[in-house]
Amino acid sequence: MNKLAICISVLFASAPLYAAQSGALLLPNAEQMVQFCQQGIDQAKSKITKLEKLPLNKVNAANTLAEWDRINQLADKIGGPAGLLSEVSPDSAVRATADACNLKMSALMNDVLQSEALYSRFKALKPKDAIDTEARADILNNFEDRGVNLPKAKRAELLAIFNKIEKLQQDFSRNMRDNQAKISFSAAELTGVAARFLETAKKDAAGQYVLGFDYPEIDAVMGYAESETTRERYYIARMKIGGAANLQILKEVVQLRQQLADLTGYPSYAAFAMRNKMAATPEAVNTFLSDVQSRVSELEKSDIEELRQEKARFTGKADSQLKRWDVAFYEEQLKASRYQLDQKQVREQFPTEPTIAWMMNVTGTLYGVEFRPNAALKTWHSDVRAYDVFDKASQKYLSSFYLDLFPRDGKYKHAAAFPVRGVSVLSGQTPVSVLVTNFSREGFNQDELETLFHEFGHVMHGVLSKTRYSMQAGTSVKRDFVEAPSQMYEEWARRPEAEALFNDTCASCKPIDPKLIAKMDDARRFGRGLKYARQVLYSAFDMALAAKNAGDPLVLWQTMEAKTPLGYVAGTEFPGTFGHIVGGYAAGYYGYMWSEVLALDMLSAYGNNVMDVKQGKRYRELILENGGQRPAMQLVEEFIGRKPNADAFFQEISGQRGAKQALK
Repeated sequence: MNKLAICISVLFASAPLYAAQSGALLLPNAEQMVQFCQQGIDQAKSKITKLEKLPLNKVNAANTLAEWDRINQLADKIGGPAGLLSEVSPDSAVRATADACNLKMSALMNDVLQSEALYSRFKALKPKDAIDTEARADILNNFEDRGVNLPKAKRAELLAIFNKIEKLQQDFSRNMRDNQAKISFSAAELTGVAARFLETAKKDAAGQYVLGFDYPEIDAVMGYAESETTRERYYIARMKIGGAANLQILKEVVQLRQQLADLTGYPSYAAFAMRNKMAATPEAVNTFLSDVQSRVSELEKSDIEELRQEKARFTGKADSQLKRWDVAFYEEQLKASRYQLDQKQVREQFPTEPTIAWMMNVTGTLYGVEFRPNAALKTWHSDVRAYDVFDKASQKYLSSFYLDLFPRDGKYKHAAAFPVRGVSVLSGQTPVSVLVTNFSREGFNQDELETLFHEFGHVMHGVLSKTRYSMQAGTSVKRDFVEAPSQMYEEWARRPEAEALFNDTCASCKPIDPKLIAKMDDARRFGRGLKYARQVLYSAFDMALAAKNAGDPLVLWQTMEAKTPLGYVAGTEFPGTFGHIVGGYAAGYYGYMWSEVLALDMLSAYGNNVMDVKQGKRYRELILENGGQRPAMQLVEEFIGRKPNADAFFQEISGQRGAKQALK
């Protein structure tokens, strides 16, 4: 998460806190957060009241759609610092007040979206063009999602459910984000783990290494610790960091979602949630998942057997059985023995700062933009750096973004792009996005390199957007399309046309070794069965939780995982760590694979040259700039010149797509 977070920057009309065409963000302390939050809510309420009183016979795009967009921008100006700082601020007091502000803002919007007066004005609106038609449809869907057409008693009940779910989602996220769980190992137990990693690891009074569960630590232990006992201990501890609290939260959220479906007249939460997605119905999703499962089932078994044989070779025990905590370790062992791939060499090939500069060079060349560091922009931590985006041809300022790349206590634990402020061409507001990751400082390994490009794909979707209304800006698209641009952009991390720019970016760096890249590509194609089978399991679990009478999430997970070839690991509590399905990906996790179908099909438009700047310009103007103001399928069909298909996706699963590309 590969995970997309939605939050937006801050601006208050009554105070010159920043210009609408600047990347500066307001970064309040805890006391200021409380003040600004209430100020923004009061301003939003005042504007909403005026719009509710607008005579129905005078409703038009200028006084209704445009005004609603201004209200959304004002509301987002609260959600920006609150949403971002709740996940990244090093100050726990700021995180707490930001969380509280988020709840107040969510409660306000839930209440507003039940306003019959506002709903009637959008119903009366006659759109002037296709963009306004799409915007009006999205707005009406939002009102109907909140039950505006229900009787008042049911509306009140529904409002309470939405507000309760928001609070539970926040609690679940905070339990993960602020988790301080640690586990200790002796030096002997960490044999095989890189010396450079251990040199910087913390030790306790007894001299044991004390490790947490940020990604550099996970990769170091699960990928390289030779002791199976060490890996087992670490794996089980990692799968329990959500604790009993998160398991209870998830259980309650599932129950509340079913109540929501019952109130709105849908058979299940899945049916309620799917009606505004590309897939449209739970049946379509389940058919898709079944199709993928049929393609990966034998591949998964084959991958497991190859890893089991690698374990037998490594341990000298012919009857070795592969366990879940073995997978990452023996994947690295197999890649080293079969492909002679060493992730240490990959990190040396892609040192941190030159690699970031290379990625920006590739992106800027492809899309015709420039990224200029802006040290004058205030950040929330010394690690964070800010950039402004300019169009190369016109030299016009377009947007800004921030990079927050390395782990620290109290920070969001995964990787996400936060669209902190959406563009509005109508009002002249420019976009701001923030990339939040937890990479090693010692250069990029293969997975981190692809994640960097993936998340930067989300950032570009945000900062290159040129939508009329901010509510449709950038990544404000259907959830089962939102990952497509970022998944497609992973390809640029491994294609020779893009890698040719590396030496141009850093003349003093070690030249890209084509043999190393070939090894990386060969190694990437191994394990497709395991990877996609796991994605099917996650997606199927998500859909099962969104079905009627889902039952206890942990019991359901135990039952479903037990049916997989590697089975369920006793004592693990994965559902308590699965933030996606508590947050915005509920009845939507399948969207990662659904989006990948479209991503790989869109990639075909570039042919054999991903650095084709003409196609890059077309893609920027058609896909990125349009955000959600045009239907996603319409944009995809126009870009590739035909209806999309899943051929490239299923070739990717089988490993044939990468192999064919390597031969070209």
